[in-house]
Amino acid sequence: MYQFSSSPSGTKELKKKNQIIQGLRWYQHPTEDELRNLAGKQKGPKRKDRKYNGHIESKPLTIPKDIDLQLETKSITEVDTLALHYFPEFQWLVDFTVAATAVYLITELYYCAVQPSREMNISVVWCLLVLAFVIKTLFSITAHYFKLEEGGERSLCITFAFFFFVKAMAILIVTENYLEFGLEAGFANFSDSAQQFLDHQGLESQGPISKFSFKLILALLCSLIGAFLTFPGLRLAQMHLDALNLTTDKLIQTLLHINFLSPLIMVLLWVKPITKDYIMNPTLAKESVPLMTEQTYDTVRLWIIILMCILRLAMMRCHLQAYLNLAQKSVDQMKKEAGRISTVDLQKMVARVFYYLCVIALQYVAPLVMLLHTTFLLKTLGGHSWWVYTEEDMPCTYEVNSDSVGELDQTAAPKPASVVETGARASVAHFSVALGGLQTVFSPLLFRGLFSFFTWWIAACLFSTSLFGLFYHQYLMAA
Repeated sequence: MYQFSSSPSGTKELKKKNQIIQGLRWYQHPTEDELRNLAGKQKGPKRKDRKYNGHIESKPLTIPKDIDLQLETKSITEVDTLALHYFPEFQWLVDFTVAATAVYLITELYYCAVQPSREMNISVVWCLLVLAFVIKTLFSITAHYFKLEEGGERSLCITFAFFFFVKAMAILIVTENYLEFGLEAGFANFSDSAQQFLDHQGLESQGPISKFSFKLILALLCSLIGAFLTFPGLRLAQMHLDALNLTTDKLIQTLLHINFLSPLIMVLLWVKPITKDYIMNPTLAKESVPLMTEQTYDTVRLWIIILMCILRLAMMRCHLQAYLNLAQKSVDQMKKEAGRISTVDLQKMVARVFYYLCVIALQYVAPLVMLLHTTFLLKTLGGHSWWVYTEEDMPCTYEVNSDSVGELDQTAAPKPASVVETGARASVAHFSVALGGLQTVFSPLLFRGLFSFFTWWIAACLFSTSLFGLFYHQYLMAA
């Protein structure tokens, strides 16, 4: 069952890859002869066959559910990964994410050392491609759940999609005094800049989009993201409980709890009355003492998200091993039941756990990759810095603000005398002016609000679904 043949060249290509899942121990399904020996049945010609619609159909072999069965374990090798469902998607996502992250780090070092002012940051394109691949992968997994006729996965996904749509609409009407994403200021800057750009091009318009349409589009995107993160959150809750039962080390258990609560910590970083007001201006001896500036808090917030992502990546093997132990857990649960089970159903029950390992790994990695690269985009396009500077120092990162873009627009505009020299120069000058105007429209203020909101929303969806999954697996399933 689930045996795949592989050529030596294909095996050679898989070596030294996918170290995330290699080394884990998986439970092998028992063979029919092993189950027959445990049940005390002898193999012979005495099995009764029955005729059904003119065809001879062998009666499936059944064994008692309370059979004394102990599954054998084996370390996952590169050859074993060939049998895994969604293995190419998992390998591609991991490889491309590592490459994109390396490009981003190298680009950040380059901008820190050279400090270019008019070069396009190519790492932004790589981060956007990573997000596109992650969404495509999550869409494929969610579509797989929709194809299932039984189990209620389709209804659950649609229910959570409507829930997150209502939740997003409620969040978007909350004043900036409580959730300081900067969406209001970013949209106002976007509308004013777009109106000026259209007027400069000789186009009459009331603006590119209304505030209601803008927030409605955001709510629909949030609903889609919430639907994609429903099953990853539910699966994380189950793996968290199993991982806690798997280990007795207090340090590992503490890290598991921090890892589970990390989305909540990220959510609280944008709640102004709870974290920002108390961290930036704590009240000591009836006096408000400022501890850090606004820019310092933004930098600290970025680093906290990065550290939480690193912690989640470090705890991945522990969670995946807890998932693989579900095979033995299912067999132990079966032993407590009365009746009989066919050998084929028992083998499928055990083999299915290992067969869908890459699906579970994708559900664990994909939200992590989304958070990480959304944070990268927030830093780069939002004009933040990785370092803490005083007001006198100049940050060594590539930062674009509305003033610098406005200056770029003015300097890029050629003089009338140079425009009329040749048609080619006139076209280049017009393109430069238009590009400078677009840079003014899509300012760092807009990107800061958008990516702050999406980073917060991904963390909020993960915590909401994992919290519901914790309640479901620990209380509803137990009842």
